[in-house]
Amino acid sequence: MQNKNLAAVDLDLLPVLEALLRRRNVTHAAQEVGLSQPAVSRALSRLRDLFDDPLLIRAGGGLTLTPKAERLAPQVAAALEGLRGLFREAGFDPAQESRTVRLVASDVHAVLLLPPLMARLAHEAPGIDVQVSAYGPDTVTRMQQGRLDLAFALETTPLPVGTESLPLGEDRLALVMRRGHPLADRPLTPEDYERFPHAAISIFGDGQSELDAALAARGLSRQIALTTPYFMAALATVGHSNLLTTLSAALAQRMADSFGLVCRPTPLAPEPMRLVLVWDRLRGRDPALIWFRERLRDVAAEVYSVT
Repeated sequence: MQNKNLAAVDLDLLPVLEALLRRRNVTHAAQEVGLSQPAVSRALSRLRDLFDDPLLIRAGGGLTLTPKAERLAPQVAAALEGLRGLFREAGFDPAQESRTVRLVASDVHAVLLLPPLMARLAHEAPGIDVQVSAYGPDTVTRMQQGRLDLAFALETTPLPVGTESLPLGEDRLALVMRRGHPLADRPLTPEDYERFPHAAISIFGDGQSELDAALAARGLSRQIALTTPYFMAALATVGHSNLLTTLSAALAQRMADSFGLVCRPTPLAPEPMRLVLVWDRLRGRDPALIWFRERLRDVAAEVYSVT
């Protein structure tokens, strides 16, 4: 069988061969592999031709292995176990896992979710590291190429074909200002957006804003004094000026004491924002990523109002 073409070999014979070499009995081997005794006898005949060796011979009232069969037995058992391993779902133990999960997030998600997430990983999966990168024009391409594992998005964001998502929870937009701001102690109206300059967040640098569209629909506009991709920079600046900013209520409330902020419901976008976690479908069944997504969902439940 030195130069035997593997494509010409019937691999269905392998379980029969392993059972025969181990049981040394055609009847018992047939029962084990679920075939009739005549079928196993025919398989043995084919195996003898394949290996150019009798494999099992009668001796002392039973069957015994030839020297070649003795050499084959451990190799056949190992080969069959290897084939079975191809179809066996490997068990996942987070405590033993060693890998890096690559996550796309803004500083909103980083501030709100990473501290409790990393605390859980340190306890449950110390070998899992997290690598966070910013959104960019190539985010979708990197995810499709397997260079990114997960990304945060809003439920209203159009998702590319081939992606799946997991709901994480709800947030709302808040109009944020410093404590003592002239607007801090009275009901807010859309017209108040025109009264003071704003710090705006532009993650992709495209300058597009649903808030500005909502203002334009009312014949209003706002002055953008600061544009930044960082939510925390906007909050820090607002805390030391008369600028206003509109962003995540969960983040603004978390940082209110640190920056001396007042968080008010925006009169322009009263509906909740639903946060989802997104991944490419090809990576959807990765046991480590399934486990990681579930931990991230649990952490989000402590931060957001989960639906």
